[in-house]
Amino acid sequence: MTLTQIRTSQSKTELRKGFTTGACATAASLAALQHLFGQCSSQVEINLPINQSAIFSVTHYGINGMTEGNQSATAGVIKDAGDDPDCTHGAEIIATVRPNQIAGINFIAGDGVATVTLPGLELSVGEPAINPVPRKMICQHLLPLLAQFNFAGADVTISVPGGEELAKQTIGQRLGLIGGVSILGTRGTVNPYSTSAYAASVRQSIEVGRQQGLTALYLTTGSRTEAQAMSSAPQCQPISFIQAGDFMGVGLRACVRQRIQHVTVVVMIGKLCKLACGTMMTHVTGRAIDFSILAQLLDDTQCNQALKNAVIQANTGRHLLTLLPPTKHPQFYQALCAKAAYNCAAYAHHKLALTVRLINFDGTVLAQAHQGDC
Repeated sequence: MTLTQIRTSQSKTELRKGFTTGACATAASLAALQHLFGQCSSQVEINLPINQSAIFSVTHYGINGMTEGNQSATAGVIKDAGDDPDCTHGAEIIATVRPNQIAGINFIAGDGVATVTLPGLELSVGEPAINPVPRKMICQHLLPLLAQFNFAGADVTISVPGGEELAKQTIGQRLGLIGGVSILGTRGTVNPYSTSAYAASVRQSIEVGRQQGLTALYLTTGSRTEAQAMSSAPQCQPISFIQAGDFMGVGLRACVRQRIQHVTVVVMIGKLCKLACGTMMTHVTGRAIDFSILAQLLDDTQCNQALKNAVIQANTGRHLLTLLPPTKHPQFYQALCAKAAYNCAAYAHHKLALTVRLINFDGTVLAQAHQGDC
């Protein structure tokens, strides 16, 4: 597979950047139109929204239709996500462009590209899931070339073979994106292990939930916490459950902006310890747990100084569970949840009623606490 190249210098020790599906769709669209107008090349160059140019290798070309003036052309580009663990890495993004005399670009969802079925996204219900910035990029690259050949606009169909299967690895279906993946991106490039992309998906999920009329949501950290939340509230819609991951603070602030009234935060011990210490970005590479803060929550009647010192020297949240078995120290874990609930409420400017629930590794509830009017 030929990798795309970007004209920017990077240290060899840095993780390699990649490109968004939006940039790939733009490159494929421009390559198809150039081919239709007799400008066939094995590579195509586009301008990215970050004021850089990028060169993409074109995987194939094709012209459809026998009558001049009613022809369309197709071109494909392989999505290179760099070192980002993106499910669309290696997928082919295909564009079919049919010029016409209708002003502007009409976007069509081809095979493997989703259609919007729920309100709350940047696009209207019924629209192909080709986001605004990719649409703008395609228009900026195609319309000048169309005008040179006396066309007012074009139909542009974007396809991703296998996209419907790839979409099962995303939260798209929960957001009402049915039939495939979305064509995304605001920069054109993807930073490895992009925090901004994940944070954006958390905000988007909360907005969609609010558009569905929901006023209570569950923020979870992963599959096990989400499974427990779902089992505890089977009456709730799937969009009620949002995997905020390490971006609990992002989720809480987004809930405030969307006027969500009650949030249940479901976590395991490691993330709970960080929330109790006031850390709202809970990634393992972030701020370490301050176990001295947690030791202050121990009731003097429940443990001796030696045990407190052991807690202060603890290595991980899991280690804490071994030092303080929940069956013997239930008050401690209740206090831990209460401390985390208060910190979460403060981070949300006390505009949310909150429940913080701690579950064990097998999904059983160890403790929970409330903050605000629940």
